[in-house]
Amino acid sequence: MSSSFHRGRVARRFLAALVTVSMGTVTAAAGAQPAAAAGSAAPWLTVSDGFASFAVPAADIQATMGDVSSVVVEADFGPSFAVSELGLVRSGTAWTSIIGPLPAGLYRYRLRGDDTKIVKDATNPASVTSDPTWSTFLVPGDAARYLTDVPPGQGGKIETITYPYAAAHERRSATVWTPPGYDAHRPRPYPVLYLLPGEGGGHADWAELGRAGQILDNLSVERRIEPMVVVMTDGDEASRSRLRRVIDRRYHVAGDPAHQAIAGASAGGVQAVRAALARPGAFAYAGSFGGVFADETPGNSSPARPHLLRLYTGNLTDPAYNPTLRLLRRLDKAHIRHEFDGVNPDAGHAWAAWRENLVDFAPRLFQPVSDHGPSAGHVVPRHEFTPPAPGTTPTPWLTREANGDTFVTAETGTEFAGAQHVTLWGNWAPGGSWVNVPLTRSGDRWRVTVGPLKPWFYYYKFIVDRVSKKDTSNPSHITTEPTWSSFLVPGKESRLLADVPAGKGGAVHRLTYLSTVAGEERAAYVWTPPGYDPARPAPYPVLYLQHGGGQNYTDWLEMGRAKQILDNEYRDGSLVPMVVVMGNGNVPDFPKELLENLVPAARAGFHISADPERQALAGLSMGGFQTYDILKKHPGEFAYIGTFSAGISFSVPADPTGYDPVAINTGTKLLRIYTGNVTDFVYPITMASMAAFDRVGIRYEFAGVTPGPHGWDTWQKNLIDFAPRLFRSDAR
Repeated sequence: MSSSFHRGRVARRFLAALVTVSMGTVTAAAGAQPAAAAGSAAPWLTVSDGFASFAVPAADIQATMGDVSSVVVEADFGPSFAVSELGLVRSGTAWTSIIGPLPAGLYRYRLRGDDTKIVKDATNPASVTSDPTWSTFLVPGDAARYLTDVPPGQGGKIETITYPYAAAHERRSATVWTPPGYDAHRPRPYPVLYLLPGEGGGHADWAELGRAGQILDNLSVERRIEPMVVVMTDGDEASRSRLRRVIDRRYHVAGDPAHQAIAGASAGGVQAVRAALARPGAFAYAGSFGGVFADETPGNSSPARPHLLRLYTGNLTDPAYNPTLRLLRRLDKAHIRHEFDGVNPDAGHAWAAWRENLVDFAPRLFQPVSDHGPSAGHVVPRHEFTPPAPGTTPTPWLTREANGDTFVTAETGTEFAGAQHVTLWGNWAPGGSWVNVPLTRSGDRWRVTVGPLKPWFYYYKFIVDRVSKKDTSNPSHITTEPTWSSFLVPGKESRLLADVPAGKGGAVHRLTYLSTVAGEERAAYVWTPPGYDPARPAPYPVLYLQHGGGQNYTDWLEMGRAKQILDNEYRDGSLVPMVVVMGNGNVPDFPKELLENLVPAARAGFHISADPERQALAGLSMGGFQTYDILKKHPGEFAYIGTFSAGISFSVPADPTGYDPVAINTGTKLLRIYTGNVTDFVYPITMASMAAFDRVGIRYEFAGVTPGPHGWDTWQKNLIDFAPRLFRSDAR
């Protein structure tokens, strides 16, 4: 069974690899976070600087879920704020994970064990009335400024009221917001806006998930909206009719249609538009936030024409995308006046989009408005989104929008027709972290569209009932991860990861040699630059580039895009012509393997230098630890050293025992250290290693924190930065 979270598997394999190569005593679990004792008040979630850290005591998981092999956080962390699954890793006495930096906004989450056992965060008092399994948290920031509380005394008032439904003994509830300074006796009654939730939602959703109270408070403080009463409700039209009578009696609101508005999210948006068009003069203002309309023109036969009918939709991952475009055409044909906010490029069918819709819609009510076009950054598409027919190969399929955004659609074969839970795991979470996006059943296949994706290199796999499966329709191959597939999203940011024109790049050779350490014939890949000349007078400088734990010599080509990076940087003129050797570091004695086996074989097969000043060594994760071991035991053997997500010891604080500062400083031209952000579980080890070097006087360069986790997004960026710094006479 495969974990849905890559970091945990990498951590376990990395730990095992470190023990195998005798890199020192393991004193702490990778990325371990302090775990709360079962039953304590310690929060399962902490949020800092946009990073969400989960540490759920294993005892609490056992008490609420029983024995489970897989625990995920189900939350709207995915692209377009899709509800996705973030895998937790059993680390000591807790299940842990960290994700971020998350875009500013409100997030909802819950825990799910073995796909079926759902648990609320018992330590988070925030709740969702319509579904008590959810909790929420806010990531502050400018993009979420309307979601924050206003200073005390400056906001409006929210209260819950009840009203009779069908019979005298049956009652329903509604949430009502009254504006700051609400005056029940002012001469002019207040206009009223009715807000409807999505399908299956409740009256409190707009307050708890939509942050309607905070949005309306902030808009009021900025004097952007006309003072109004906002009624958040659910139920059918008959229920709303009863509620309106209660609102008319209880609040000082206007009863004429010109001062009535209605809007809703998802299914509530459909109800809102139908109510405005089907009942002549009932509402002068109507808004649909991601309403998934059937092929109809609501109220087409009615003479009702609201003063404002404004439609909203998310991007092409939103099931409202195509229906909204079709409705716009039908409204045009029926000569029903309307406005379109355009497509929100960053969000799909999600509360993140609907909150933005409310921020745009509310200021348009009951007052003159001069701007009737789309919101800034929104686009008006020309065509509906039509993915390929089922069974079209190869997959995945990339769709590029007019604004440059790229979406990817993946589809399973028919072999999983009987599956119960299928997700698509990939590195599309913030910073290149991994989340599982649920697929939906489409006939005898499963399908999902993910995006927008920034230009970069992506890898993914299907998780079918908690078992990893490869997309067999994708021809890409990854030797050490046979269930993974990959694709490249082209663009300026990913230019260095793309193939150069045919015949313009370097060559890749397979070098075989006898390993006296492993007792077998082994292989390495060797990249030679364009125009490589084995007979030129001066031998080429050489970089030995090492992989991480659980990987081998194939990974820097298949996952690290090393050939593409080197080819492009050479063509750009930023790379000194060099030879790059990618070896296999899975041995118990790496220094002996490198210096007595790989290096002599590389020198015998290629025209490369033996001068330490023309030799470089770098590695990621386990390979970075091995690089430090060489620096300690053979200082000056390689004048250029690079470590990606690694440290001198696997303990914190690091112990610099055995390092010779004088020999290292004398023989090393460049010691450059890289790390991912706090989602990289080796981050504290890397920082502790630099502090240890400071204590003993070893000179180094810190490249700064690379935005990304312990993964290929980070290491590709590290190689892009490191390789051009080698063997140059000019300082970089």
